[in-house]
Amino acid sequence: MAISIRTRMANRFRQIVSGSPDGRPDWVKLIAAGSGPGLFGPESAVWQVHGCIATLVGGVRALLLQAMHPAALTGVSQHSRYESDPLGRLAGTARWLTITTFGSHEAIAKEAARVNAMHSKVSGSFDAKDGSARTYRASDPRYLLWVHCAFTDSFLRSHLAYGFAIDKGADEYVREWSQSATGLGLVGAPQSVAELDATMAEFMRDDLGTREQTHDVVKFILKPPLGFGPLLFYKVLVNGAIFTLSKEEREILGLKPVSRFWHWACAKALHLLSWTLGGESPSQEVARERIARTAPNA
Repeated sequence: MAISIRTRMANRFRQIVSGSPDGRPDWVKLIAAGSGPGLFGPESAVWQVHGCIATLVGGVRALLLQAMHPAALTGVSQHSRYESDPLGRLAGTARWLTITTFGSHEAIAKEAARVNAMHSKVSGSFDAKDGSARTYRASDPRYLLWVHCAFTDSFLRSHLAYGFAIDKGADEYVREWSQSATGLGLVGAPQSVAELDATMAEFMRDDLGTREQTHDVVKFILKPPLGFGPLLFYKVLVNGAIFTLSKEEREILGLKPVSRFWHWACAKALHLLSWTLGGESPSQEVARERIARTAPNA
């Protein structure tokens, strides 16, 4: 009975995150395609961080951080399907992250082409921090840099905040993950934690702030239209994410500090979910199968 409950819990969670009960949506076939370890490989810091359940907190945190940038905020408000299909948007983000982490070079190139095609359709105007009207495109280097740093900072801080290790160190994770952005047209991404912190501080000084749409987007991130059970679990994740934000970040987003209880509850929930899912993710398993199958001496 315990195994059956555990399996049902695991399948339900994978259905929500990936759109498939076994955690292998159709696009996982892309991870099986091609040859070799891809950009990173099983011994990389990126595999260790992105294969960890703490990415759930990191993903929510990244969405909150992106809402602080006026271009990203406007893009989400005008072009995203976050209100009509929040789980679809989540699955789309998970697809890019997962393929880029675990896919072969061939799969990563195809996924980058898909994302670039989507970015080519996203443009608009926004009011900058200094009050001037500016235009943006999703493919702009400055915009790409912010999105990359928001993701990197969030995955890293969430991973460390909830007690998970990075055997090769945080600097190695930042350096490795910088390669993920090159296919989208970004060069010069931070190569260390110090560079990442400096870039985030620069954005805070020059770009980030509260806008008219901030409240609506943050409100939706805090309470998306999920069922009762998933929403309870999501509340733990989102409060766990807020716990890791700085005072400045919370002020821009209009968020109050949360108690240490939520940090404790989130840590317990993550470890329970890690036990429920067991072992490596289906994407990691598929990637290992590809690497073994295409190894020179296989």
